[in-house]
Amino acid sequence: AVVLTASLTVPAAPADAATAQWLRTSGAKIQVAATGATFTVKATSWFGMETDTCAPHGLWSISLKQGMAQIAGMGFNTIRLPFANECLTRKTANSVNQALNPTLATASPLKIMDAVIATARAYGIRVILDRHRPGTDAQSELWYTPQYSEKRWISDWKMLAQRYRNNSTVIGVDLHNEPRGAACWGCGDRSRDWQAAAVRAGNAVLDVNPHLLVIVEGVQNGPDGSATWWGGNLRGVAKKPVTLKVKNRVVYSPHEYPSSISDQPWFHNANYPANLPGVWESNWGYIASKKIAPVLIGEFGTKLQTSSDKKWLAKLVGYIKDRGLGWAYWSFNPNSGDTGGLLKDD
Repeated sequence: AVVLTASLTVPAAPADAATAQWLRTSGAKIQVAATGATFTVKATSWFGMETDTCAPHGLWSISLKQGMAQIAGMGFNTIRLPFANECLTRKTANSVNQALNPTLATASPLKIMDAVIATARAYGIRVILDRHRPGTDAQSELWYTPQYSEKRWISDWKMLAQRYRNNSTVIGVDLHNEPRGAACWGCGDRSRDWQAAAVRAGNAVLDVNPHLLVIVEGVQNGPDGSATWWGGNLRGVAKKPVTLKVKNRVVYSPHEYPSSISDQPWFHNANYPANLPGVWESNWGYIASKKIAPVLIGEFGTKLQTSSDKKWLAKLVGYIKDRGLGWAYWSFNPNSGDTGGLLKDD
């Protein structure tokens, strides 16, 4: 990784950076709506706006432009930007270096989000907004909590859809990060049926901006009793897909991690890692194979400290490449405790 300092020369933005266009889905592909050209999401998550900082982490050490220039230089075309609903109403963020980011140090988190999107646009990078947490204290099993209602969840999404409705840099909304535990898929219980909630929120977003991709993660426990990663179980799509008012907008997004993050039975099969494609195909890969909808692997990452992790990543990258799937690596910043990031701690 390149160590960025305040003296780093920031590359000029590419001349065609402002020509971003709206996207749509077609079978297993995401396409540029105007031309039909395939657009493969190649993203990294730059997190922090879902934590008490309410700003992308690292802005205490680098400028926003420096970070964005490095992400563009690495070849990414998209940023997945996690946020918490709590930050959307805060007046200021924390831990932003005023000398490096003078216009952001006293700005509201929403203004910082504006700046992230504008800077991404200048470097030809798209943005996926990711509702990662309701409050900054913790992720939640369901899309609502006692403090943050479903009504608030949907109204905040509508607000953001309206705020960026004329900016095609913002290509999609990742409705809720990692539904798990009690969250079910198509079970009919309004209080925990994630598939039904995704339909309600997705339609509300598309009422405001019909051009957005609606990104729907899975659950943990599938309708058939199977269990996998938080947000990684999309078996229910086979019988109960997310069907929205506007066609060709749904993208399904599992998360996938190695044994170092949380051990799973399939890591101990005698034929590991050859068994992994079958696991993936059953949980979510079939959605792309059968051309039901595009699949975007919304999170995957590892510090590569074990042989098992190295085998897992090699197999996953091959699977992604062979099938032309979209992906979002977790994470750009290095301070993710279990996975690290693309940069070093320095």
